[in-house]
Amino acid sequence: MALLLWLLPPLNAASLAQESSSSAMSPTSLPEQVITNRFGLDPNNIPSEKVSQFVHACLQVVALIERREGELQGAETESESQRIEQEIEAEALAIIEKAGLTRQEYLQLLGLANTDPEFGERIAIQLQEATS
Repeated sequence: MALLLWLLPPLNAASLAQESSSSAMSPTSLPEQVITNRFGLDPNNIPSEKVSQFVHACLQVVALIERREGELQGAETESESQRIEQEIEAEALAIIEKAGLTRQEYLQLLGLANTDPEFGERIAIQLQEATS
C-alpha cells in the first residue's frame, strides 16, 4: 500500500503539528520561500476554489481507499496486489481530475498541506467542515 500514500490527505492539524515537531528539520524551521519554491505555490495565494477542489478530491480518494482496502489486503499474490493498487491509483486519478485538479496540483497541495502549518490548518478545517 506504500504506493498509495501519495493519495492521502493530512489527517488533521494536530497530526500535522505532531509530524512536523518530530521531524529533524520541521517545516516551521524552513524559510517560507523554500516551502513556496519547493512546491511552486505560495500558500497565501491559493484560491479558495482550488482548496475546495482539493478537499473534495481528498474525501473521495480516502473513501475509495477505505472501500478497496479489504480487497487489497486480501490479495493472495504480489501481482494481484500490484494490479489492485494500479486500479486504485487510476480511479483516484480520475477522481482528482473530475474535481478539477491535475495530479501535479493535487500532489503540490497535499505536500504543502503537510509542510506548511497554516495551509495544513486551512485544509484540516475544510475537511472537518465537509464531513460534519
